[in-house]
Amino acid sequence: MKIASVVGARPQFIKAAAVSRVIRKYATEILVHTGQHYDSNMSNIFFEQLDIPKPKYNLGVGSGSHAEQTAEMLVKLEEIYLKEEPNYVLVYGDTNSTLAAALAASKILVPVIHVEAGLRSFNRAMPEEQNRILTDHISQYLFCPTQTAVKHLEKENITANVYCIGDVMCDAVHFYLKKIREIPQSTFMTKLHLLFEWDKQLQNWYIATVHRAENTENEIALCEILNAFEKLEYPVIFPVHPRIRKFIDRLMDKNHYRNICFVEPLGYLEMLYFTDNAIKVITDSGGLQKEAYIMHKNVVTLRNQTEWVETLEGNHNILCTIDGKSIIEAVQRTDIKEHFDDCLYGNGNAAEKMCKILF
Repeated sequence: MKIASVVGARPQFIKAAAVSRVIRKYATEILVHTGQHYDSNMSNIFFEQLDIPKPKYNLGVGSGSHAEQTAEMLVKLEEIYLKEEPNYVLVYGDTNSTLAAALAASKILVPVIHVEAGLRSFNRAMPEEQNRILTDHISQYLFCPTQTAVKHLEKENITANVYCIGDVMCDAVHFYLKKIREIPQSTFMTKLHLLFEWDKQLQNWYIATVHRAENTENEIALCEILNAFEKLEYPVIFPVHPRIRKFIDRLMDKNHYRNICFVEPLGYLEMLYFTDNAIKVITDSGGLQKEAYIMHKNVVTLRNQTEWVETLEGNHNILCTIDGKSIIEAVQRTDIKEHFDDCLYGNGNAAEKMCKILF
């Protein structure tokens, strides 16, 4: 049995780390990296830290419009499939890499396995929502992280080969959390100070990520977010996505941010550490909302919708409009339940369940 697994973005590298460890016990895996995330801090460091097998192919697609990225991936992936003749193509999540890999496979009648199927934000203006819907409808095996995702597929008349196995990201968090808790705190703090000359001793902090186009391509929106961060009670550690680095630098030239620790993108282990020890998480990322919940961390999501609707229960995840006052109020809210559902996203064995179904 030969499976071509296609990854291209940070969350997919983490999921691949959990799945590849298991899948290679059962089948030959051809790992393909599209190069959608190409910066070394967004890509190479994850393969090194997480001990993911080196990709056999790196397409080097890089940045570009949605059409440019997807088109280039389609051409290059089809060539690889025809050469390797995999029995299945496995894709993760909802990126352009996901859609391109699934579509290229479907066109030449190679069955598609979709990990993290059935998620819906119900906002079709989001490219990710379009990607996940289209991928689900051309996949032969659909592995859902929650029963909510299964119900979403049922409403779209997708019922064959649909399985709720839990979330493979939960597998990764449980596996690597044990590792980071054995590493001295000074290791992570030293790394942070190397990335940014921070003149404060950090004891309490928020961790924040902002990367979505609606929040980063609009200077007014980004300024609202940063100005809110500047007024929060604790410092904000903000790993800056390479795509907006120049934009942030220009804003820093105009403003003196004293409460924001701007750093280069963090490796997965560092990100896990600073999330695990944060007062709260502020993000527009889908994956980090879920990772934070698994680590029992409350989240403010800088979006009007979320695909991880379960996290909204008990206000563990609070959706927030891009307005400085609203962001500060959301971060300061205290009407949050203490209890987290430890089984909401599975027990850390989703990859094993998936492989037993497939093989």
